[in-house]
Amino acid sequence: MRTRRIAALLGAGLLTAAAQLACSPPATAAPAPQDVREQLERIPGMTVVSAAEREGSPYYTLSYRQPVDHADPAQGTFAQRLTLWHKVADGPTVLYTGGYVLDSGPTQLTRLLGANQVSVEHRYFGQSRPTGAARDDWSRLTVWQEASDEHRLTRALRSIERGRWLGTGVSKGGMTATYHERYYPDDLDAVVAFVAPNDADHRGDSGYERFFATVGTARCRAALNAVQREMLLRRAALLPRFADDAATTGARFEQTLGTADRAYEFAVLDQVWNFWQSGDAADCTGVPDARAASDDALYTWSKAHGLRLYRDQTLGEHGTGPYYRQAATQLGWADLAFAHLRDVRRHQDLYQPNSLLPAAMRGSYDPTAIADVDRWVRTRGERMMFVYGQNDPWSAEQFTPSRHDSHRFVAPGANHTASLASLPAGRRGQAVATIKRWAAVKD
Repeated sequence: MRTRRIAALLGAGLLTAAAQLACSPPATAAPAPQDVREQLERIPGMTVVSAAEREGSPYYTLSYRQPVDHADPAQGTFAQRLTLWHKVADGPTVLYTGGYVLDSGPTQLTRLLGANQVSVEHRYFGQSRPTGAARDDWSRLTVWQEASDEHRLTRALRSIERGRWLGTGVSKGGMTATYHERYYPDDLDAVVAFVAPNDADHRGDSGYERFFATVGTARCRAALNAVQREMLLRRAALLPRFADDAATTGARFEQTLGTADRAYEFAVLDQVWNFWQSGDAADCTGVPDARAASDDALYTWSKAHGLRLYRDQTLGEHGTGPYYRQAATQLGWADLAFAHLRDVRRHQDLYQPNSLLPAAMRGSYDPTAIADVDRWVRTRGERMMFVYGQNDPWSAEQFTPSRHDSHRFVAPGANHTASLASLPAGRRGQAVATIKRWAAVKD
């Protein structure tokens, strides 16, 4: 069973939602900043990079030595970046990862609970990468390795943050918190994951197909599909505009998508997904009549509503490439059929994460780890909460919590920014009360 003194990683760092849900922090005084710093410096492998103050409490930027391979520590170490916002030693602590580079903004759970916050950069993202030959060995970028990073870090900080620990994250960060809980269930007292996809086996992506067949109204879906189709039918007229946009920004495609034509088709395929991820059903009123719209009107509207420029500079090892590596090898992806576009596509194998990776980062998909996590969450997970958005494509395939004090909430009409504040009042009250109980925080 999970150790109750250890807490987890909660929170979706949506400051607006956090403000709506904020409560007064515990009254216990925090130790003097110098005392905390001395404790940090005594942790083997921990370096205090800088110390500052945030809202009257000490805030530390840290570096922690982690094994490149937790199964074989002799393979060397790397420095993982993190921050600690320390308020009170006996209060709750939120362990947060955005799943990508370091994000130290206050999470909504930190605000809700008046909690300490530990923010962690995911291995192989940003500056948290090995040096030497290990730097380009992407086989060490796995969900178990990152869970093991957070396990070591959690245990190292227990002597300083002695209250409940709550794990949290948004999207890929929520997935990361869930994986940590699966592999090390004694670390955290609870996990709250926001809009965390659960593609347990991308070969069975009926959930995503069902989402795009039912989201919004039939009229809106038909209009969006027509725009998407027209963008490919008018490729000869619109591709030069796309190429000009790429040239203006210095975008290149040689290392990943290969050509402007392939990059354009990928952007069009992803357009409706992006529309729902960031948009709202109210945006449906502005979808143009695809056949009647001019080339300029069609392209201009698409750029403002989901057409994205995927380029080498933001897809390689220094950008979002590590995420696509994980998607290609473990996390999975939405393998959509695009039946309405079948006769106007040129590149039938394009819509998959390896298309967005340099050759050295590509990999083969193995569903074993994620399928195992899915089963464990459904049958054995304890004190886990999942919050999803009804109109969010990333929420189309969800984690199913067990009956062991675990919960799932879906925010009506919400997109990929779904939060506690997005929930109807009654459901929001239930979620907040549960989180406070898990954190041992009283109103």
